[in-house]
Amino acid sequence: MSAVTDRLPAFPWDKLEPYKKTAAAHPGGIVDLSVGTPVDPVPELIQKALIDAADSPGYPTVWGTPALRDAITGWLERRLGAREVTHRHVLPVVGSKELVAWLPTQLGLGPGDKVAFPRLAYPTYEVGARLARAEHVAYDDPTELDPEGLKLLWLNSPSNPTGKVLGKDELTRIVAWAREHGVLVFSDECYIELGWEADPVSVLHPDVNGGSYDGIVAVHSLSKRSNLAGYRAAFLAGDPAVLGPLLEIRKHGGMMTPAPTQAAVVAALGDDSHVREQRERYAARRAALREALTGHGFRIEHSEASLYLWATRDESCWDTVAHLAGLGILVAPGDFYGPAGDRFVRVALTATDERIRAAVERL
Repeated sequence: MSAVTDRLPAFPWDKLEPYKKTAAAHPGGIVDLSVGTPVDPVPELIQKALIDAADSPGYPTVWGTPALRDAITGWLERRLGAREVTHRHVLPVVGSKELVAWLPTQLGLGPGDKVAFPRLAYPTYEVGARLARAEHVAYDDPTELDPEGLKLLWLNSPSNPTGKVLGKDELTRIVAWAREHGVLVFSDECYIELGWEADPVSVLHPDVNGGSYDGIVAVHSLSKRSNLAGYRAAFLAGDPAVLGPLLEIRKHGGMMTPAPTQAAVVAALGDDSHVREQRERYAARRAALREALTGHGFRIEHSEASLYLWATRDESCWDTVAHLAGLGILVAPGDFYGPAGDRFVRVALTATDERIRAAVERL
């Protein structure tokens, strides 16, 4: 096992434990704005779909039920403006994190191959490259990368941690560059329904891809938009020439979304009202936290979408973490997402209204 674990970085969240203890000792209790895990109830119609499918004694299929594939293709066309999406263009996955971590391995990448991701990024992109023994490289502008040996290019819009959104023109330029150099694009769009000061666009939109899905795949999750982090519900959409082999590999690996979860996803993707209600909750929390943070001397950068505020006091991120922990507020240090974040903290909107009010009062 050490041969595998030696390839991985130290698990960053362990470093936060002392600050969590400090925050938890606050007389009013901890306000945990670090991890970004949903706290609001799973919508009733989704719970009902899960319960109704609870009697599922047989093995589910990796590709999912036809109803699930219909729900995904319908949502892609209705919500993202994708066109001519068939069942061959979609693939359910067991939550998006396992896909990110194991994608380079499943693509057959290894030593000499390169995986690229944003300078400030979800740490699992790097972990996936390390697990496959591939090289990893961080970028500011992917079109400035050396395409030699570059096999997988991760995009992330809206960004975790910064909330930055890549505009339609920028996405179009990047997709064209990747195709010119034969680089496979995977676009992590898990926060696409949480735009605040921007309207995020998918690489699946015909204005971006010219009506072709060649060389592009989008990653989507129901964890945040439907509070389904505990269900492990996500899916891929894009190039069938990529998804077909991934389906075969995942069949061999038994990477099956449980049947009750599949039924829950059908219900979730068929209903937009619960997404609007959840957006309203997050919008109110975001407005309150943003005002409190700026009033406390923070500067907010980007953050035009997603579930986080990317905040700085122009000091070491760990000094900021310690300061807020003293107020009973736990946040994520920016260097968890790369050295470029060492003067920022990521503040999640995923706490109850009562806990958000407590944070605002303390700030």
